[in-house]
Amino acid sequence: MLEFIQGLISFIVHIDVHLEEIIRDFGNWSYVILFAIVFVETGVVIFPFLPGDSLLFASGTLAAAMGAFDMWILIPVFLVAAILGDTVNYHIGHKVGTSIPPTSLLGKVVKKERMEAAEKFFNKHGGKTIVIARFMPFIRTFIPFVAGASKMNYRYFIFYNIVGAVLWVFSCTLLGYFFGNIPIIKDNFSTVLILIIFISVIPAVLGAIKSKIKAK
Repeated sequence: MLEFIQGLISFIVHIDVHLEEIIRDFGNWSYVILFAIVFVETGVVIFPFLPGDSLLFASGTLAAAMGAFDMWILIPVFLVAAILGDTVNYHIGHKVGTSIPPTSLLGKVVKKERMEAAEKFFNKHGGKTIVIARFMPFIRTFIPFVAGASKMNYRYFIFYNIVGAVLWVFSCTLLGYFFGNIPIIKDNFSTVLILIIFISVIPAVLGAIKSKIKAK
C-alpha cells in the first residue's frame, strides 16, 4: 500500500515526466489512457485521488512544448471523459443512494462525513455546485454521486454537467498550453502543480472549517 501511495504521489507531482513516458511508450494510445484517467477520476466514486486539474494542465503544456498532443483531439477527449464520468457517477448515486453498507468497499470510501460535506455544499449552492465542484479535487468526485442520490432532475444535472466540463477542460488545458512553458513555470513545474492542487482544495477546506464553527 505504501508503495502504491508513493507511486501515486510521484505520478501527480511529476506528471509531466510520466506523461512523456506514456507518450513514448503508447503513442496515439496515450489519448485512451488520458480518457480513462479523467473518466475514472470523475465517474468512479472510489477513485477521487486520481489527478484531474494537474493532468489537464500538464497535457496542455506538453501539447505546446513538444507537439505531443493535438489540441483538437485532446480537448474533445477530455470533454467526453469528464461529461461521461459525471453522468455515470450520477447514475451510480441514483441507483445505490444512501443504501451503501458501511463495511463495503464503496462504503469505506463514501464515508458519512464526506457525503454530509458534499450534501451541505450541494444544498448551499444548488445546481451551480456541479460547475463549481469541477475545480475542486475530491469534491468533484462526490458531488455527481450526491446529485444522483438526492434524485436531482437529470435534465437539470446534465446541463450543469456539460457547462462545468467545458469550463474545466478548456480553462485547465489552455492555461497549460499558453503558460506552462514560460521559463519560470517550466523550471518549477512540480511546484506549480502542487500549488494548483493546493489552491483547488482551499474552498473545500474553508467550507469544512466554516461548517464546524457553525456546528459549535
